[in-house]
Amino acid sequence: MSIEQITSSSQKNSADFNQTLPLHIANLTCVRAGKAMPFAREQMSAIDKAPIKEAVAVKFMGLTTDEQADRRHHGGPLKAVHQLAVATYDKINAEFSLKVRVGTLGENLTTEAVTGLLEMTEATVCIGDVFQYGQDEIIDGNGGDSVQLRIVQPRRPCYKINDQIGQFSKVPNIASWVTKQGIAGWYFQVVRDGMFSADLPVYLIERPYPFATLEKLWQLSNSKEKFDAKVIEPWLAIECLEDSWKTVLAKKIRQVSI
Repeated sequence: MSIEQITSSSQKNSADFNQTLPLHIANLTCVRAGKAMPFAREQMSAIDKAPIKEAVAVKFMGLTTDEQADRRHHGGPLKAVHQLAVATYDKINAEFSLKVRVGTLGENLTTEAVTGLLEMTEATVCIGDVFQYGQDEIIDGNGGDSVQLRIVQPRRPCYKINDQIGQFSKVPNIASWVTKQGIAGWYFQVVRDGMFSADLPVYLIERPYPFATLEKLWQLSNSKEKFDAKVIEPWLAIECLEDSWKTVLAKKIRQVSI
């Protein structure tokens, strides 16, 4: 895929949210958390998340009731909260003739678009976007305990996705397929602590990098091509983009012969 095709596709989809902010774009349909439990390969995992019925506090490291068994690769301030589009399950189930249920892949949040707008997906959200979950002083001056989250990186699928889906039947390398498709959701950094509960309105309140859709980031990262520096350097200048992604992108710069 050429850089022109990548740019055209991303601009077309992300433009749906490029409106006057704050913008009510979605409603939170489910909040999930998991407990570390025995898993495949004699390991522990909290990938299987269950819906939370009561309000839950969200702090610097994420939901206070959510656990991560492998703290080296999961959790932390730059992976505090994980959101995944329901469409990812639809695509997996269609591609592999499965019936994987929502929540299986470890996401904390799922949303539903408001009428007239596109769903929150890798094609419509950008690195640096700040979302507010809940309605308070920024929106209506009433005060409150809404949460503010910033997207700092896509989620990189690992083998545990295969182990999770394949607990009861042998499956192909779904994690690899999800990586190639770039549909594993995204991680948030917590900007402001607060409380989560289902049915909260979701507002886009900041969009500093409207070019930086996750779809485009995945396409650049997965590409075997090299790109002009002018294509990659704007991404390297995004302060909140997690460093490992910048390392990948920096290697995509085409070296100019003198």
